[in-house]
Amino acid sequence: MDKQNDNEKQYLFDNPKNVKRLLYIVYACCAVLVLLEFVIHRHIYHSWEELFGFYPIYGFVGCVVLVLVAKWMRTFLMRDEDYYDKLESKQHPKPANKKQTEAEQAQGGHDVDA
Repeated sequence: MDKQNDNEKQYLFDNPKNVKRLLYIVYACCAVLVLLEFVIHRHIYHSWEELFGFYPIYGFVGCVVLVLVAKWMRTFLMRDEDYYDKLESKQHPKPANKKQTEAEQAQGGHDVDA
């Protein structure tokens, strides 16, 4: 192996075994919550809250709606890839004379601290 790879810090989820363990824990939590659905009495406000699996379905639909709204908002919020480059070029235009630029480079430019 490479010395650089040996010196790199290993994080918890760099090991695929740890990722699998975490997924098993998440699956176990989901199974326990489904089983608790049969045991726990909920105080409901609407009759459709009695449906089995109402809250997971509600959460899933909410996430899907959130993604769809975000995709729609992207159409008018998204900027061009070079948006900031255009903005910077408007604020700091390049000099028109190439010789002037070479002379500034020879002097060290304008931002040299004396």
